[in-house]
Amino acid sequence: MPRKGMRTVFFNSPISSSIPSTPSSSLSHSSRPTLSDSMVEENLEVAESFVIRWRPDSTTAGSLFQGDDRDEARKYIKAVKDLYDSMHCLASRDSSSEKLLRAHDLMKTAMERLQKEFYQILSVNREYLYPESVSSVQSPMTISARSSVSDFELESVDEFRFANESIVEVEGVSISAMADLKAIADCMISTGYGKECVKVYKTVRKSIIDESLYNLGIEKLSFAKVQKMDWEVLEIKIKIWLKGVKTAVKSLFEGERILCDYVFSASVPIRESCFAQISRDGATILFGFPELVAKYKKTPEKIFITLDLYEAIADLWPDIDYTFSSTATSMIQSQAVSSLTKLGQNIRTLITEFEMAVQKESSKTPVPGGGVHPLTRYVMNYISFLSDYGEILKDIVANWPLETKLPMPESYYGTPKKDDSPITLHFAWLILVLLCKLDGKAEHYNDVALSYLFLANNLHYVVEKVRTSNMRFILGSDWIERHESKIKLYSSKYRRIGWSEVFSSLPADVKAEISPEDARESFRNFNRAFEETYRKQASWIVPDPKLRDEMKISLAKELGALFGEFYARNRVRVRRISGSDNVVRLSPDDLGNYLSDLFFGSGSESVRSGSSSTSSSYSSSPCRRKIVR
Repeated sequence: MPRKGMRTVFFNSPISSSIPSTPSSSLSHSSRPTLSDSMVEENLEVAESFVIRWRPDSTTAGSLFQGDDRDEARKYIKAVKDLYDSMHCLASRDSSSEKLLRAHDLMKTAMERLQKEFYQILSVNREYLYPESVSSVQSPMTISARSSVSDFELESVDEFRFANESIVEVEGVSISAMADLKAIADCMISTGYGKECVKVYKTVRKSIIDESLYNLGIEKLSFAKVQKMDWEVLEIKIKIWLKGVKTAVKSLFEGERILCDYVFSASVPIRESCFAQISRDGATILFGFPELVAKYKKTPEKIFITLDLYEAIADLWPDIDYTFSSTATSMIQSQAVSSLTKLGQNIRTLITEFEMAVQKESSKTPVPGGGVHPLTRYVMNYISFLSDYGEILKDIVANWPLETKLPMPESYYGTPKKDDSPITLHFAWLILVLLCKLDGKAEHYNDVALSYLFLANNLHYVVEKVRTSNMRFILGSDWIERHESKIKLYSSKYRRIGWSEVFSSLPADVKAEISPEDARESFRNFNRAFEETYRKQASWIVPDPKLRDEMKISLAKELGALFGEFYARNRVRVRRISGSDNVVRLSPDDLGNYLSDLFFGSGSESVRSGSSSTSSSYSSSPCRRKIVR
């Protein structure tokens, strides 16, 4: 609440001015009962006896609110309220009477005593009134219900304190102290001394908030100071903030809100203004820090800790919204919203810069053996980590249209669906940018078959990353199936092109009858083509075991079936021809053994002469895994 509003709430303090006597007073005498002279005199005498016994400068009187017995405190506060009623009666009769001046002096002294008691309770019970303790004692629903009570009945203190005998000592002391503070605050507010009460409260409680934030590692930082920090230093501060923000919101500020609402339940404007002034500085520092981080120098790698900051505020928003719901604390809510907005903008910028970095990647050196490109690993790991923040990113990209300079090829993405969410479109686009770069890198290979092997390896890596991360929920099963069919297409093109000479070395119809001489020539051509192809591909690699086995099995089935049929029909006939002893060099089993050794990147290896009856040449390779026949 603005300061102007506060002035309309507090009565003019009798410490600085006399009780107003006009009917326009905030509490006019017309609303007060008319007291007889004897009753007024009796109230003055009772109040005087209490004031003398509990003078604020007394060093021997102790405390009104000490121990379990509150009978003296109850009587003292009743005497003060009766004195206040008497003052209104006296003011309505004669505003300059000696009795009114006497009552004024008594009230002033009585309020000084209550102000001292209020400060002592806050200070002595400091460890029991920490917001963490308060928030565990009272729920917001309970306080909300009690806040509607305008006048605290002291008879309920004991009932309140001992309502649940199982309450631990700390909670019991906390409840007792809260009840005492409320009793004093109700009395001082109702008698026009609310300003003095609030002043004491703000001084003590604000120091607790400041101290608690300091202990959590939350410090006030300027924009200039943050910008000059090394990232390693700022990152440490971010992690400290992330560790402490939940405690700050759910325990510190929420607990302080509960305590303030309860103590000042007699006046909604007072409690809202008081809490706002106590919490404003600390909460602004707390919620302003993420905005400072959002303005720090940007690199794509910083996106994950930025998402952590966004997620922390978003997750705590219901608590922030509740704790700082009043008009007086609206600026704190606005700061939290501003930080969320700036973080969201920063995250979108970092995603855009990541996309641009991928598009600008210009390495031209082919990956040896057609394996997975480092760019593929980096981009997919990055996007995989992004998918862990899927729910948060849905909010961030919800109103962020996908603006691209290139159309989305249907062969990569498929026709976008009307119900595709913005996050689905953004993730699909990021992967598409990578796939387009991989297409360009495939052209750096001199061998077309190796280009397709490279594409199959990298697309398989992409699909497996999607399948094994939260991306599968974002992109969906249709996306995975489309790209799996693309892998099969690349694999098929690799076989057709990479082994074309081997297939063409065999007759078009391996079951057809041919002359022994033609058969011998076909064996020679097959040996030559197979050795050249095998030697060339011995250094090629398929890192993923599953894909490797699938590709070898497909090749072995297709080539093995053809060669096996030709071998069975012509092996004996060819060996009968003079000078053909070494023409039939490979058996179907030998062929299978060699094919099983592909895609490990073992280096160049010649196919030596031999058959199923002798495997010495095959077993000479240390990398080969011999197939059991």
